[in-house]
Parts: sequence; structure tokens; C-alpha cells
Amino acid sequence: MKIPYIPEDAPFNGDQKYWLAGFLAGLHSRLLVLEDSKQVASGTSSAATTQLHILFGSQTGNAEALAQSAAKAARAQGLVPVVQGLGEVDIDVFATMRHVLVITSTYGEGEMPDNAQLFWQAISASTAPRLEQMHFAVLAIGDTGYDGFCQAGKFIDMRLEQLGAKRVSDRIDCDIDYEEPSNQWISTSMPQFAASAGSSGTALENLPEAPVIPGSNKQNPYAAALITNKRLSGDESGKDIRHFEFDLTDSGLKYEAGDALGVIPVNDPSLVKLLLTQLNSDYDTPVSGFDRTLGDLLTYQFEISEPSRKLIEWVGQNTTNQELRHVLQHDDKDALGVWLWGKDTLDLLQLELTRSLSIPEFVALLRPLQHRAYSISSSSKAYPNQVHLTIATLRYHSTGRPRSGVCSAYLAERVGRGEKPAIFISPNKAFRVPANNDAPLIMIGPGTGIAPFRAFLQERQAASAKGKNWLFFGDQHQEHDFIYKDELLGWQESGLLTRLDLAFSRDQSKKIYVQSRMLEQGAELFAWLEQGAYFYVCGDASRMAKDVDKALYEVITQFGGMSVERAADYVDQLKKEKRYLRDVY
Repeated sequence: MKIPYIPEDAPFNGDQKYWLAGFLAGLHSRLLVLEDSKQVASGTSSAATTQLHILFGSQTGNAEALAQSAAKAARAQGLVPVVQGLGEVDIDVFATMRHVLVITSTYGEGEMPDNAQLFWQAISASTAPRLEQMHFAVLAIGDTGYDGFCQAGKFIDMRLEQLGAKRVSDRIDCDIDYEEPSNQWISTSMPQFAASAGSSGTALENLPEAPVIPGSNKQNPYAAALITNKRLSGDESGKDIRHFEFDLTDSGLKYEAGDALGVIPVNDPSLVKLLLTQLNSDYDTPVSGFDRTLGDLLTYQFEISEPSRKLIEWVGQNTTNQELRHVLQHDDKDALGVWLWGKDTLDLLQLELTRSLSIPEFVALLRPLQHRAYSISSSSKAYPNQVHLTIATLRYHSTGRPRSGVCSAYLAERVGRGEKPAIFISPNKAFRVPANNDAPLIMIGPGTGIAPFRAFLQERQAASAKGKNWLFFGDQHQEHDFIYKDELLGWQESGLLTRLDLAFSRDQSKKIYVQSRMLEQGAELFAWLEQGAYFYVCGDASRMAKDVDKALYEVITQFGGMSVERAADYVDQLKKEKRYLRDVY
């Protein structure tokens, strides 16, 4: 059965084609599932006609990339993979699926990623269908540095079992260094799915290995020359926000507005030196099991600014510090967060310990040094040979020592013009400019959250898009923190930026934020939504994004004349139509 498609010359606009493509794909998927069900009932099913539905929940694209890897492994086992975001799955169609692999990240402190929230609401409801005919497995990715490690995957795994689905393989919970364990798990789980489908294990197709392209992932980064490092915030600003430009000429790297750039940092050499002194070692000290010296490991391979959970627990068990021991013994996560604020690995080693820690033991307690992902602030249509970033440099003092962000300070202070830090493109397909150039855009991006919207506006300008564009931007002081001021005012004057609403919180006695401006302009904002506007949010997840979400509900209830329940349905519909999108961190 061939997959239906829409001809290029069909008389539909971008959004209409997108909707029809999704409808036809869903219809095709349902027909194949029903066909497979009939074959199972008649005993004629085989892996060559058995679909494996690979459903991903992703905030930044990592789970989606793993889903594509799983699809390749599924084909090698003779299965027919169908890859979808969890937010695209209709609960009635889900109930007919027979073989399901869920790959999901966890957002924030144990929350579902944005594109999995509606799916979770559906399967956690008391009206959720029974799933006795389903065979499933769950791959969860998370970060042990946060509470609720892999919680989204744990919840989905538990709920599918409660609904009667049969587990094909035990769930795996992967930390930030997830690539190797997740791919190993996928390779061992696929034969089990094939066996549950009655497969002979014959490959459906033998696909050639994809070529390794520098810059395609963090295992194969590209060394890109830094060509611009410019401070955007004023000298009297409380922040040091910088604009970076990297040269991509002849790199072969491609990116789209909405994507992120991964930067692999190098640890602060001054902190490395202090740690070596604390450990009574020097840079060239060999470490058993590694082909790099201790100094190299602390500089390039391990996180040393943020203490790992394993190190915190070890110190807690081997210190006379009663406050830390009390917090850990009572499993008080909030108190632990307060106690850890501003502390790095060196701070923990400087506590009074009841026993010594050997170098191999210490290294075994560290986490791998991770890349930092930043929203790209340029459009490749406007800058085909460059990629731009907008980053706030983190600096502060604690216990008498200056501290700084691992990657932000690395770029701001230790990478000179022409030097080549390691980077890679991190696609974010869930955060894109709409295909329909006539669609209105509402963008909420205070501070460095403006980054992707600078890219969006460049993209729309390059495409001569006719759709209206509305940006809400703000920070602390207009005089010192109005970054990209000339560009934004220029776009406003040219008409590209239809509306620019500013919120500088410290310029008056009563603090004003972007969500304040949303409520002030609520009638117009709701009118734009009714006209089909896409609503985007980028920036701080812990406070700003939640306040903006609350303000959006208030706008809809007040200016749409809706009850709380109807407003919730309205927002859910925006999410289903992919018109409420967030890039938050």
C-alpha cells in the first residue's frame, strides 16, 4: 500500500498542504494497522507487513533523533517503522496499534515535553482505552542533575502497563550521555519486537551507513572559526550579553531558523588548577584506565563546575558537615538545592572529609562534560556562510571566589577571533517558522529569548513573507539592555515588524514584564489568534514561560469570553495545530 501524497502543483497553501499531509498519513497509518490486525487474527502476519510505531516526546530534538535511529534498526529486523511525535497521535488510532516503541525526554523537573502533554492527558484519563493487544517498550532520556530524572518515560511506561499493554523490553533510563546506552538498548530490543511480531529476522532492506559529517552531532563536531564576539548590553548593564558569529564557509553544515547550535566547552583553567592543588596532584598525573592525564580529563572530559549526584552522595556519606548530611538523610530536594547554590566540585572537596578520596575514585564520581545548546539567532537565508548566537555570560561570586558559566565564559573570555571551538547543529523541527508566509506570528522573547525570533524575522524578510509579525521583548533597563535595538527599530520602520511591545522591568517602580504587556494588549492578541496566528515563546522555563502561559489563558478567557474549561480546550487546539510552540530552557 503506497503512502498517499499531495502533488507540488496542488492548489493549496503551505498550511493546507501540511494539514492534508498529516491527515493522509494518519489515514494511511490506520489502514495499515487495521490490515496488520487482520493478519494477526488470521495467523498470516509477518515482520515484512508489521508496523512498529516509534513515538517520540522531544523538547529539543534528541528523542526525535533517537527515533530515527530506532527506525533504521527496525528496518534491519524486517519491521515497517512509522515515526511520529506523541503530540500527533490520535488516542483512538493509538488504541489499534500493536507494536509501539516510545522514546521520550523529560522536561524541567519531571514534566512531559511539550509535544507529549496532550498524549499524556489522553492516556492518563479515566476514559483511556484498554491496550491488551499492544506490545510496547519505553526508552527514557533525562538528566540526573534534575529532580524527576526520566520521569516522563517512567510515567508513560507505568500507564501503558496499567492499561494492559505487554512489555517487550524493560524500560531504560538514560542520563545526558545517552547515545551509547540507548543505541545498545535499541539494538537488543528490536529482535524482541520482531519476535513478538512473528518475524523470521530477515532484513526488509539493507541500508548503507550514513556518512559521518563533521558538525552533524556532538560525536563529530565541526571546528568553526569565531569571527565576531560583540557585547550587546551596555557597560552599565547588570548583564553581559554577547553576539557571536561563526564561519561555516565550506563546512557543508545546514541549519534552519529555530534550530540550536551545540557548543562543546573547555573548562576554566583556573578552576582546574585549584582542583589539582586540592587533590595534591599536577596536570600530568596519569589516571588508571584513561589515556589522558588528570589535567586533561578535568579540562576537556568531565564536568567540574556542577557537582554530580554521585559526588554529592559520596561526600554526604563521608563528611562531618552536618547540614549536608541532614539534607541528604531527609531527602529534602528543595533544601539540597539551596545548600548547593553557587557551589562547585571544589567546594565539596574542601568540606571536612572522614576519609581520603583517591584520584581514580574521584574521576569515577564525575559526569562527562556536556555540550551547551543555544538557540540560533540567524537565518541561513540571510547568512548562508555564518551562524549566530546570542548568549548571556554567567558570572558571580560565591565563598570568596569568582564563578562563571562553563560555556558562556569560555566563549566570551577564552576563544579569540579566528580560533575554532567545536560546534554542531542540533535540529529542532518542533520550532519552525510556519510554511504559510501569510500566517501571523506572535513571538514572546525577553532577554536572550529573542535569539530565534531574530532568525525568524530574517527568514520572513528573505522570503518576502506577507504575514504580520508581533514581538514582545524586554529585560531590566531600556537604556542598557535593549539588545539588537537598531535592527528591531529598523524592522519596525520597514514594516517587517508589525508590532513591537517592550517591557523593561526596572525602569519604573512597578515591575513590568512581557506577560504584563500581553494582558494590556489582550484584545488585539486574541484577535491575532483568531486570525490564525502562531504563538511562540523562547527563554526561561522556570518562571517566564509559566507566567506567559498563565497570561495566555487569561487573555483567552477575558477577551475570548470563554470559561476556564473552554480556554483550556482552545489552548489544546493551538497545540494540536502546532500554533503554540515553545523553546524554553
